[in-house]
Amino acid sequence: MKMADNDQGRDTTTAPESTGSPGLLDRFFEITSRGSSIKQEIRGGIVAFVAMAYIVVLNPLILGGSQDVAGGSLDFAQLTAVTGLIAGVITILFGVVAKLPFALAAGLGMNSFLAVSVVQEVTWAEAMGLVVINGVIIVVLGATGIRTAIFNAVPHALKVAITVGIGLFIAFIGFVNSGFVTRTPEGPPVQLGQNGSIASLPTAVFLFALILIGILVARKVPGGILIGMVVATIVAMVIQAFAKLGTVGDPVNPDPVGWNLSAPEIPSQILALPDFSLIGAFDLVGSFERIGVLAATMLVFTLVFTNFFDAMGTMTGLARSAGLQTSDGMFPRIRGAFVVEGLGAVAGGGASASSNTVFVDAAAGIAEGARTGLAACVTGGLFLVSMFFAPLIGVIPMEAGAAALVVVGAMMVTQIREIDMSDFRTSLPVFLTMVTMPLTYSIANGIGVGFISWALIHAMSKRGRDVHWLLWVVSAGFVLYFVRGPISAMLGG
Repeated sequence: MKMADNDQGRDTTTAPESTGSPGLLDRFFEITSRGSSIKQEIRGGIVAFVAMAYIVVLNPLILGGSQDVAGGSLDFAQLTAVTGLIAGVITILFGVVAKLPFALAAGLGMNSFLAVSVVQEVTWAEAMGLVVINGVIIVVLGATGIRTAIFNAVPHALKVAITVGIGLFIAFIGFVNSGFVTRTPEGPPVQLGQNGSIASLPTAVFLFALILIGILVARKVPGGILIGMVVATIVAMVIQAFAKLGTVGDPVNPDPVGWNLSAPEIPSQILALPDFSLIGAFDLVGSFERIGVLAATMLVFTLVFTNFFDAMGTMTGLARSAGLQTSDGMFPRIRGAFVVEGLGAVAGGGASASSNTVFVDAAAGIAEGARTGLAACVTGGLFLVSMFFAPLIGVIPMEAGAAALVVVGAMMVTQIREIDMSDFRTSLPVFLTMVTMPLTYSIANGIGVGFISWALIHAMSKRGRDVHWLLWVVSAGFVLYFVRGPISAMLGG
C-alpha cells in the first residue's frame, strides 16, 4: 500500500502542537505520540464506518437468505440488530484493549461458509455453537502465543491461496444470488442468466450496481461500496414501483424473473427498536450429536483456520499501513489484539451474527489519518447507532448486495500477486486450493485439497523436509474428513 511507504517514517505526519501535557484521552490512546490528533482519529473512525457499513446489510442478507437442515431460518431484522451490536461492542473493546485503528464486523468468508455449507448439515443454532467453539479456540491460541507458531507452520503461498479462494467463492455466490449465473438441469452445471441470456430487471440492477461500485472503488471514493449499494437500491425501488415484480422464492406465486430475496419497496417506518432475540440462540453440542464428532470437529477446524489466517493477514497489513509494524513484522499489543479478535468470534456466534473479525476496509480510516484505538471506538459507536435502522436497511435488494460480494471477492483475489507460481510444487496446490472452493461451494474442501496436495507433492519430489509436521497432521485429518462417508457406513453410522 502506498500509504504504508509514506508512514514508515513518522516525521511525514505533522503532530498537533501541544501547549501543555496531553489530556487523559490523548495519553490513554497515545494519540500525540503516534503523530495524530483527536479530530484526525474521529474523522478516520467515521470514514472506516462508511467504508464497511455495508456489512450491516450484507450479513443479514447472507445469513437470512438460507434455510438450515431442519428448514429453519434467521430473521432479517434480528440479524441486523445483532450485526450492529456485536460489531460495535467488539470494535470498541478492540480499540480500548489493543489501541489500534482496526474495526471488526461479521466476516464475509465465514458467514458465506455458514449460510452455504454448514447449515446444510446442521441447524442455525448448532452452526453458531460451532462458531462459539471456534472463538474459544482462537482466544486460547492468542492468549498463549500459540497462534503465531501455528501461523508460521503453513507456507505463505497456501495462506494467500486460501484468501484468494475465499474471494472467488464469495464472488461466485454473488453471481448466483443475482441471477447472473443459474443452474441448469441438463448440459453444463451453470449458465448465464435464464436460458443463457440476461433477461430480468433484477439482474440488470446487479450489473448496474457492480459497475457503479467498481468505478467508485477504483476512484478510491470513501464508502464506495455503500454508496453504490444505496444508489442501486434507489434504482431498484423505482423499477419495482413500475414493474411490480415478485420474488423468485415466493412459495405461493414464484416469479422466475423477479427479485432473489425481497422486493425493494418503501418501508412503512424507517426507525425501529432493535430486536435482540437471537442473543444466546446457539447450541454448543447439538452439531456433534447430529453429524458426528469427526464431521463436527472438521467444521470447527475449518472455522478456526479461516478465522485465524484471515485476521492475521488483515491485521498485519493494516498495521503496516498505519506505520505501526515493527521490524520483526509484529505490531503493538499483538497478544491483546488476538484475544479480542477471538472474543469477536465468541460474541458473534453467541448472538447468531457469525464470527466477527478484523476488516481490511478499515484501511480507509487509516488512509484518513487514524492511528489509534480512538478511531476504532468511533467506528464501533456508529455500528451501535446502525441497529435502529433495520427497516430502512431491509429495503436493499439481494441484487445490490450481490454486486458488493463480487467487488469484495475481486479485492481478495488481488492477493494472488504475492504468490510465486514459477515452482510447480507451489503452483499446483495453490491452484487446487483456489478453484476447489467455488467449484465445490466449500471453503473446507479447498483448504483440505490444498494441504494434502502440498504435503504429498513436496514429499514425492524430495522436498518433504520443507513440510512442517503440523501440516502433515492437519492433512491426515482432512483425509479422514473426505472419506468420512464410507467410514461412517463401515461403522454403521
